[in-house]
Amino acid sequence: MDEKDTIQYKAAELKSGESRESLLQEAESLRMQIRHHEYQYYVLDAPEISDGEYDALTNRLRAIEALYPDEVPPDSPTQRPGGYVAPGFTQVKHMVPMLSLGNVYNAGEMGDFDQRVRSLLPQGTEVSYVLEPKIDGLACSLIYENGWLVRAATRGDGEVGENVTANVRAIKAIPQRLRVPEGEETPELLDVRGEVYMSREAFLRLNEERVEAGETEFANPRNAAAGSLRQLDPAVTARRSLSFFAYYLMGPEEPETQEECLRNLEKYGFTTPEHWCVAHTKEEILRFIEEHDKRRRELAYDTDGAVAKVNAVWQQRLLGATGKDPRWAIAYKYPPEQARTKLEDIVIQVGRTGVLTPAAVLTPVKLSGSTVSRATLHNEDFILEKDIRIGDTVIINKAAEIIPEVLSVVRELRPESAVPFVMPKECPECGWAVARKEGEVAYRCTNPHCPALGREGLIHFASRDAMDIEGCGPAVIGQLLEAELIKTPADLYDLKEEQLLTLDRMGKKSADNLLKAIEKSKQQGLDKLLFALGIRHVGAKGGRLLALQYKTMDALMAASADELSAIKDIGAVIAESVVTWFANPLNRELVERLKKAGLNMEMQAQSVNENHPFYGKTLVFTGTMPTLDRATAQTMAQDAGAKVSGSVSKKTDYVIAGAEAGSKLEKARSLGVTVIDEAEFLRLLGNDGGETAAGQTGTEADGKTPPAQAGETDNAGQAETVSAVEEGNLFAGLE
Repeated sequence: MDEKDTIQYKAAELKSGESRESLLQEAESLRMQIRHHEYQYYVLDAPEISDGEYDALTNRLRAIEALYPDEVPPDSPTQRPGGYVAPGFTQVKHMVPMLSLGNVYNAGEMGDFDQRVRSLLPQGTEVSYVLEPKIDGLACSLIYENGWLVRAATRGDGEVGENVTANVRAIKAIPQRLRVPEGEETPELLDVRGEVYMSREAFLRLNEERVEAGETEFANPRNAAAGSLRQLDPAVTARRSLSFFAYYLMGPEEPETQEECLRNLEKYGFTTPEHWCVAHTKEEILRFIEEHDKRRRELAYDTDGAVAKVNAVWQQRLLGATGKDPRWAIAYKYPPEQARTKLEDIVIQVGRTGVLTPAAVLTPVKLSGSTVSRATLHNEDFILEKDIRIGDTVIINKAAEIIPEVLSVVRELRPESAVPFVMPKECPECGWAVARKEGEVAYRCTNPHCPALGREGLIHFASRDAMDIEGCGPAVIGQLLEAELIKTPADLYDLKEEQLLTLDRMGKKSADNLLKAIEKSKQQGLDKLLFALGIRHVGAKGGRLLALQYKTMDALMAASADELSAIKDIGAVIAESVVTWFANPLNRELVERLKKAGLNMEMQAQSVNENHPFYGKTLVFTGTMPTLDRATAQTMAQDAGAKVSGSVSKKTDYVIAGAEAGSKLEKARSLGVTVIDEAEFLRLLGNDGGETAAGQTGTEADGKTPPAQAGETDNAGQAETVSAVEEGNLFAGLE
């Protein structure tokens, strides 16, 4: 907030006796610091300080500037919305500037905001507010012409943003075409604004993949979302599972209230913030803030506050903006949940791909409703940059409200006995040398037969997202290994009841349940099995893509690297990894044993719902789709009971058209065949029956041809191949 009357209490915090010259020098120093941290946060997606520390710097600067407003330069960070235009993207000028919200931090400041709003409106005006969760993501503007998405841009500096259209098209929560109810006219122009974000589950999965690849982990879901949206290769964005909440729209015919705005966004096919409500008094605002604080940890995504917006649009117009912040909206930010504790030790954990990860052993402390005794330290670079030492008092929080992590060290409490951390030169599991590849942050054990690889590989094999063997968690795997009952996943399928009964705390019922779960896992299918085997770079999605393409394990094992890399979203790195893995005799022996044990080595057949929109329909695919390759899309359609044809005729029910669609699209139009895009195809694919493509009989949407897809870029990016040593048998360490 830039108005003097809203920040005088901040100016009062300044120390008495500080001279004008010293304060102005401090202000310039603060501007330099803030610009540096804004660049780290918005451009590099690598923040060096917490949000609270950043806010403290900004509040101090605003307090000084409030005393000397004539000395405030026009390029001060307080005079414009935060952010930068990242290099590598074309610039886009927003039709209407994207302003950032001012912040308040307590009930008194929120009361001041309410009082100021009422004082600036005509006396006696009734005021109501729409209250929404403050999503911790990246603000975006989406431009729709005649119902079609034609441009997407980040906030950037508020006036000019980054053109991320190609990447935004890969976000499934963002409609490529507005869903306009039947009988309503499609808006000629709409500017939809909202927040691109990443769920906590997607964030954790992405960081696991980055650790396995030897890459730096993202600090939090917000930075992961920003980094994912700013990929020069849209295919990378497509794999990152981004989502979108819409909270504002502008057009020739704007709604009369923010409440109506949210309902219109929902009508057009957007997801709006959960749990929003209308409040009429300061007390109702504070009640929402308190209730949201209690439930926010149960949400699937991060939210660091609540937003209050004046409901009536005419009042918003009258209140206007200060140049940086709208006077009609404010963000209430919750204090960061942090705790101080002592770092007692740093231990090394060896993952299933041989990566050595340091972890902090802490004096137990309460944080976000649970007792924390360990925290991630990510990698050696992270520890050295923050100068974390054994014996330090540290400040911790929870990344994505889940993973405890060390934020910083309380230097003034460092004891003389504090010990600097040194990465071991030998693997703590097997004693072999560890090595760090050039360009990676991770150290790996060089022993392809390291026992840790086998143990972690077995845990992964039995996990829920892989073979889903209920009751076969880390503790049971540890017991089975200690008793020398298993060495590889194939051994799980040879277990007998009498063997299990020899284990501690394993009764007859528990043994029977475990054996039933192991037997049930045999039917999981090829896609789950490929993920379970722990082939480097092959995640759950990669396993499904490979299974959809090749259908059987034998067919996949016979595929060449060139054939595999031709599959969209597979690429050269994954292809080389798969071929190398199957070239290992030990891995082939493992597959053969699993086959003899009765595991399903084919793509799991999908149950067909006769009420599905595609059941019995004839589909034709043409052009290049944003996220799906042709083979995968066709297989998905066939799984839903559709027939896939290579030519368009009067018997064709749907044509799914991508970029550069040619004669098939023209023929479909001439025959009056329904034409849909990938987004609508995926939406209908997820229906359980009965729904059809609304408003699309005969041609696209309302009969208009979709505008040219702005901002499309060619997929690019290469990565080095993986050596045969690194792709050794994941379970060989237990042989």
